[in-house]
Amino acid sequence: MDLDFALRIFIAGLLGGTIGLEREYRAKEAGFRTHFLVSLGSALFMILSHSGFDNILQEATNVSLDPSRIASQVVTGIGFIGAGIIIFQKHVVHGLTTAAGLWVTSAIGLTCGSGMFALATSATVMVLICLEALHLILRKIGTRHILLTISASTRNEIKAVLQDMKAKNMNIASYEMQEKVLGDGKHLLVVTIDLKLKKKVYDNFLLQFMDEYEGVDINKIE
Repeated sequence: MDLDFALRIFIAGLLGGTIGLEREYRAKEAGFRTHFLVSLGSALFMILSHSGFDNILQEATNVSLDPSRIASQVVTGIGFIGAGIIIFQKHVVHGLTTAAGLWVTSAIGLTCGSGMFALATSATVMVLICLEALHLILRKIGTRHILLTISASTRNEIKAVLQDMKAKNMNIASYEMQEKVLGDGKHLLVVTIDLKLKKKVYDNFLLQFMDEYEGVDINKIE
């Protein structure tokens, strides 16, 4: 029986780690170790929930236990880990897909803990298809948020950049302009622009577009 339980948590860690490797490759907030531990821990809780108190049931005939009592708390507990991964920054939500992946990984671990290896493996394959195959599709047709920080010495140069961006169908969600005084008494305008761009535009055009303006410097792209 102990060997069977060890096999369950081993397979759970293996399947969870497989999803984690994909997240690690994409440099996401939670990688191999997090997914491995979540899946293995979920399987262990499932085993403990339905088999950890058999001796009590054998010795005390007037005691009844719900075999899902501990496992059900995993679903709630994994929400705290997921909430720690999700970041809301500059009107953009980051980490939501990774948090959802952790939630599914915990379910895969629970499934392995119940001994349903075929179902857990099928779910893992479907998760990988969702994460990887859809990534390739969305890379062609999807959009992404870009925070572009540029600087220039005059407002006309900034205005020309913004007008040209709109002319080239770059969706400007918002922008913020600050004026900084340099040590020699000159003024520098620093503008942070929140852009929503097609992936193709970002990969092939953004840097080339900014090279057209000699008086405008790119300070940061994130």
